[in-house]
Amino acid sequence: MSFTVAIIGRPNVGKSTLYNRLLEERKAITDDISGVTRDRQYGISEWNGKTFNVIDTGGFVLHSEDVFEKAIRRQVRIAIDESDLMIFMVDVTTGITDLDESLAQELRKTKKPVLVAVNKVDNTERSYAANEFYGLGFENLFSISAMSGSGTGEILDFVTEQIPEDIENAVDIYADLPKITIVGQPNVGKSTLLNALVGQERNIVTDIAGTTRDSIHTHYNLYGKEFLLIDTAGIRKKAKVHEDLEFYSVIRAVKAIEEADVCILMIDAISGIELQDLKIFSIIEQRKKGVVILVNKWDAIEKDSKTILEFEKKIKEKIAPFTDVPIVFGSALEKQRIFQAIDKVLEVYNNKQIKIPTSQLNDVMLAEIEKYLPPAYRGEYIKIKFVTQLPAKTPSFAFFCNHPDYIRTPYKNYLENRMREKFKLTGVPINIFFRKK
Repeated sequence: MSFTVAIIGRPNVGKSTLYNRLLEERKAITDDISGVTRDRQYGISEWNGKTFNVIDTGGFVLHSEDVFEKAIRRQVRIAIDESDLMIFMVDVTTGITDLDESLAQELRKTKKPVLVAVNKVDNTERSYAANEFYGLGFENLFSISAMSGSGTGEILDFVTEQIPEDIENAVDIYADLPKITIVGQPNVGKSTLLNALVGQERNIVTDIAGTTRDSIHTHYNLYGKEFLLIDTAGIRKKAKVHEDLEFYSVIRAVKAIEEADVCILMIDAISGIELQDLKIFSIIEQRKKGVVILVNKWDAIEKDSKTILEFEKKIKEKIAPFTDVPIVFGSALEKQRIFQAIDKVLEVYNNKQIKIPTSQLNDVMLAEIEKYLPPAYRGEYIKIKFVTQLPAKTPSFAFFCNHPDYIRTPYKNYLENRMREKFKLTGVPINIFFRKK
């Protein structure tokens, strides 16, 4: 097992800024309002030749009935259980608060090593004021400025000294796993789906839209299936993106699409497929990611024998011309057909890895071309002589011909449809190129 460090503290003391500093990247969203981080985030830090896991947590408030703060409390306690050492963050500008005192009591119960990071110490006066925090009862105290980075080297030195020599380095053991991103509009049920699949409250779920702000990575290893699940902030219409924070959440969601191999696009069965859903589908298609559409909240719909067929037809009309996409109707809340959706996702992932032998490609596709030859253009006959698959992450094919510039979109669509019919390419956007023979 590798060494794990959790960053704990009350809201708005700078935990995510320190987390980004330790990881040397902008992974967590930071803002100067409290409650930005809600779910726990994981990353890997490297220092002095050693690597360790870092967990960023939401702001801990002990006695609160606020729906988010209660959920964050559960998340923080999970992070404390998972960690080997805790960085207890406080803010020199406020001094010791009641929330700091109550959290210090919680941390003392764990018997795990705790270091106190007094943040925002950026002048001599504040450096003296930081000594007040010895009153929390912890021996190891560091004055830092997470924003500028001063003092973080000393924290990293201390942390790496605590790592036993025989413990293995933290590595990205998930690099080769399929990456599945769950996307959709706010409040469509993305976090509910993730929690239903994993079987625990990995993410905070409430009935308020916009709960998830960062993209959260979860390792799934159940029932003989293993992959990374990425839950994202809901992508809402531009007119409704009021705060900077939400703007960054949308950017992060688009980044999560880019990181994925396959996306689960969740659609609300009650409101049906909307323009915003089509925009998200378009982002997935443009970035050449595999896609499965999951129509969620299907249990809340009155239906008859034709409802699924009609709903499916409506979706395919709107997503055309790329209609070779699996569509699953289910309910994340009732765990209805969610595992069927995962089976479809893994099928699409395998389709995306397809490698078709050149001989087979030519035997099949040249015969299809003979059935329907490319239309002549300006009196010039077009002859396609050879087809090959190109080395690329997305299935890509080159058709060699005498006049590549003369082939129009309808014929390109014909070839794509024949490719999809003859080879397993469901759910995968493909590239077709025409090249001079």
